[in-house]
Amino acid sequence: MCGIVGYVGKSSVTDILMNGLRRLEYRGYDSAGAAIVHNGDLSLLKNSGKVKELAANIGENWAPEIQLAAHTGIAHTRWATHGPPTKENAHPHLDESGRLAMVHNGIIENYMAIRKQLEAKNHHFKSETDSEVLAHLIGEYYQGNLMQAVCAALKHIEGAFGIAVVSADEPSTIVAARRGSPIVIGLGNDETIVASDASAIVSRTRQVIYLDDDDVAEITTSGADVRNIDNVPVSREIASLDWDPGAAEKGGHEHFMLKEILEQPMALQNAMRGRLDRKLGTAVLSGLTMDSREISNVGRLIMLACGTSMHAGMVGKYYFEDIADLHADTEQAAEFRYRNPIITPQDMVIAISQSGETADTLAAVREAKQKGALVAGLCNVVGSTIARETGRGVYLHAGPEIGVASTKAFTTQVLVLLMMALKFGRCRRLSLHRGQEICKEIDKVPDLAAQTLEESDSIAKIAAKYAEAEDYFFIGRDYMYPVALEGALKLKEISYSHAEGYHAAELKHGPIALLEEKVPVVAMANDLPGQEKILANIQECKARHSPVIAVVNEGDEEANSLADDAIIVPKTSPLIAPIPAAIVLQLLAYHVARERGCDIDQPRNLAKSVTVE
Repeated sequence: MCGIVGYVGKSSVTDILMNGLRRLEYRGYDSAGAAIVHNGDLSLLKNSGKVKELAANIGENWAPEIQLAAHTGIAHTRWATHGPPTKENAHPHLDESGRLAMVHNGIIENYMAIRKQLEAKNHHFKSETDSEVLAHLIGEYYQGNLMQAVCAALKHIEGAFGIAVVSADEPSTIVAARRGSPIVIGLGNDETIVASDASAIVSRTRQVIYLDDDDVAEITTSGADVRNIDNVPVSREIASLDWDPGAAEKGGHEHFMLKEILEQPMALQNAMRGRLDRKLGTAVLSGLTMDSREISNVGRLIMLACGTSMHAGMVGKYYFEDIADLHADTEQAAEFRYRNPIITPQDMVIAISQSGETADTLAAVREAKQKGALVAGLCNVVGSTIARETGRGVYLHAGPEIGVASTKAFTTQVLVLLMMALKFGRCRRLSLHRGQEICKEIDKVPDLAAQTLEESDSIAKIAAKYAEAEDYFFIGRDYMYPVALEGALKLKEISYSHAEGYHAAELKHGPIALLEEKVPVVAMANDLPGQEKILANIQECKARHSPVIAVVNEGDEEANSLADDAIIVPKTSPLIAPIPAAIVLQLLAYHVARERGCDIDQPRNLAKSVTVE
């Protein structure tokens, strides 16, 4: 993986490809390349490094007349899996003839066996990648019909792929296919665009087709002919993108991450808009397509997710148990998919994923459906694979999240899970009065987020004080435990500082041995039930000379006095407290990374949407 864009139409292709790649840069990558078809020939350029370097190479190596003559091409940004980020390993890859080029996201699991078969037929490989093997295999089957060749080759592939292929012998055609890695096709006026992400398409068209697994599409200026892997026509609906391309711009901010942190009051407002019935004290979540009887019959809830989304699910576990009296578990999706989970007809699974394309979560969804669970999705990206395959769920409506480190997706996930728990609770034992109280608390969330953001400058000063630290611990209890985990994840993602999150009670079961004056501890010391225990944990840290950065409520002098430095958050109920607490930890991570001079929006080795195992 990571980013694919292709174009066939009437316009000059190179500018469209480069603009598409720029819109995909947020996904994280380490090399880039492009191939164009012109005058019966195929030209290829690629390099390790950034898209701007590729664009410069195009200007230096492809004459203007070649660029004007080319109206078909593919391009790619690569996040290295097989082989280091070198020019040779960058995409596109050519087949043996050099007249067919392919870009690929995903991992081909049986590539070594296929490579040996092709080497026995005198194929010569120039890279260490699994992707080049598929390009050669398609070339081996090519006899003048690219669609047939791709279908034939894919029948031998084990693993995940999202691909786009061009041939010098079919200058007005791209063939795209997917299995486990997203592909979206944009339908324009006398032009068609293919990409791995709608952000590369939305500036030219809003009409799109999402491919399903084992779909193969022949793409021309007039649209897309979608077939299955057996080359049999299939029907796919045309969807409409509902977001403004301007939402994927920095809007004057230094980084996408900062912009998205600051967008949280509006994102939270959008996530709750029209979803609260304050009179009945419940939430209106029509996408679940479940009536009160179906909800009351759910015996257990299982939330499946990875990374930041898993931390949101851990907060959700508290919500469902505390509000809905419902047994709830949060599981790492990769662990769930590879063990043999016990599922009953009364179990409901919620798959949580910002992108809706996370490979492990998608595979876990399929396992849960196979075992008879009722499955719903909680996603931000409309039309994503998890949203389509679950067929029910709730969208976050947080808007495009471009920064690799998730911010507004996390807080909106937590808010939506709270509203889901409210709805489940009102269908079970939660009283009308308590439901109305929770609605009032939810109504305050956007303003609380805005108030929290006012602490950014004071947090920046604290970050400057501790930016040189190489190790941090984050500790919390109850609702603040998952927030501590998320805070540690944010810091390590973008500042490259080692950070670990722990339940505060676990600190003395081993990690306390590492505490010293060079190891700051970030303690979630909000004024919540059980606060006295976290204050005792802070004393334990200070006794080992570790400086303590405490997240405390406004006016809480006792907690403030124990900390070396305090980050102030508004006083809220336990249900709402994770949201402002998460926001200040996002700001802390951001300012530490900025002090350290890190690439905040594209942290090394990370990708926005993890579509491989």
